[in-house]
Amino acid sequence: MIHGHHRSRARFEDPVHTVFRCVNKLYSMWLQATYPFASSGRNLSIHVPCELSRRIAHQIKLGNSVLIRKGTWFNIVPGLDRELKIIIDDNCVIGRRNSISAKNSIHIERNVILSNSVLIHDHAHAFEDITLPISAQGVTPGGRIRIEEGCWIGNGSSIICNAGELVIGRNSVVGAEAVITKSVPPYSVVVGNPGRVVKHFDLTKQVWVDGPARSMGTELPRQVCGKTCPTRSPQCAAHRQGAEGHSAVYFNTQETTNG
Repeated sequence: MIHGHHRSRARFEDPVHTVFRCVNKLYSMWLQATYPFASSGRNLSIHVPCELSRRIAHQIKLGNSVLIRKGTWFNIVPGLDRELKIIIDDNCVIGRRNSISAKNSIHIERNVILSNSVLIHDHAHAFEDITLPISAQGVTPGGRIRIEEGCWIGNGSSIICNAGELVIGRNSVVGAEAVITKSVPPYSVVVGNPGRVVKHFDLTKQVWVDGPARSMGTELPRQVCGKTCPTRSPQCAAHRQGAEGHSAVYFNTQETTNG
């Protein structure tokens, strides 16, 4: 009887959660219906509250099955162009209290998980003029950020790009509280401030090994094939030759390993 009583109570435990789910569902539907997003996919879930201004929605693209948890702040630095600034692809999870601020471009590819309190900015505050308060100096020109598919970005980490392009390679892990200011090769684990690669997947041995991928030579594939390469392998000949549907752009390990 005791076990049955517990099972009965479990079915009706915390009914307020159902209310929250309904509120989040209605809020998501309202945003999709009234905000002029560049596009927004199916099964979009945006939790209350989310700091997202209607004036910037036309420069944001959201994919299918995107989950944005409460407290996330989206910002786009005002400018003259109307290009897309923030792209979040299918099946991404944006944790609580994230800060995503774009001046140029932030692209989060599919199946990426951002934990809580993650900061992603493609610019920073200017501070060079000592005669002015920093609040009056505006922001730096900044760069572009791309987080490739399948990555996990840990709690409290920061990804900041002041120039050029910063890429977090496919299926990489950024540890909690890490600070990333340079690109990271695919299949890497990065920790610390400044961020440094402490583990990588050796494509030759097919195992995870400690340290950065120095043994792989001076070049690492930036993005594995996603269209015509059935194995999605960076060793694919068509991939290396830049065939249609394949990527032939590479990292230089000396430039991309943090620290």
